[in-house]
Amino acid sequence: MATPSGARMAVSVINPALMPAPRKTTLRQPALRSRNATPARAPRSEPARLLCFNKPYGVLSQFTPEGRWRGLKEFIDVPGVYVAGRLDADSEGLLLLTNDGQLQARISSPKFKMDKTYLVQVEGIPDEAALQRLRDGVQLNDGMTLPAQARLLENPPALWERDPPIRVRQNIPDSWIELVIREGRNRQVRRMAAAIGYPALRLVRAAIGPYRVAGIAPGSWVDVPLPRTA
Repeated sequence: MATPSGARMAVSVINPALMPAPRKTTLRQPALRSRNATPARAPRSEPARLLCFNKPYGVLSQFTPEGRWRGLKEFIDVPGVYVAGRLDADSEGLLLLTNDGQLQARISSPKFKMDKTYLVQVEGIPDEAALQRLRDGVQLNDGMTLPAQARLLENPPALWERDPPIRVRQNIPDSWIELVIREGRNRQVRRMAAAIGYPALRLVRAAIGPYRVAGIAPGSWVDVPLPRTA
């Protein structure tokens, strides 16, 4: 629209006092961290512990009993510990327990390849061909087993008496095998023995890695030093 000659245009002036103050932006520098700094860990209420327990026959690898099987709470009164590597109720020997979750996983997981040594009383006397099958791996219904170490013991191992004692057939001899595996399938050792034609009569876990059951009475446990971590 045209402005009449001689007329002045109204100009609006903004009062600086009424203008909002400019916002200040502060740039935060990331905190520098030493390469040698140790990652923060949640505080532990109790120090890490590792127990070696000689599990008797008829005891489950859990604290609560079920049916005719007894539970660990009858023998172990240490709070906060959990089984690292289960052992069947009808098997005996070394059971490890810890309150350290990372250690429990390291002991239980096959990927860490921790040797597990078993003493197996079998029906009959395996020949070298049968033992070689164990060493090479045997086919089970859930797949081939990894190669194992297997040898026939010349004399029965010095073990405690089992309660109840095993049932043996008088007309069939028995013998003992030492078997070292790195897996932990359900009832694997018994199934391996059956697969080569020599059923297991008694099964005792003698060692897991460097930890051994020797010197620990059935139903007893001892504290052992924690393994060193790399």
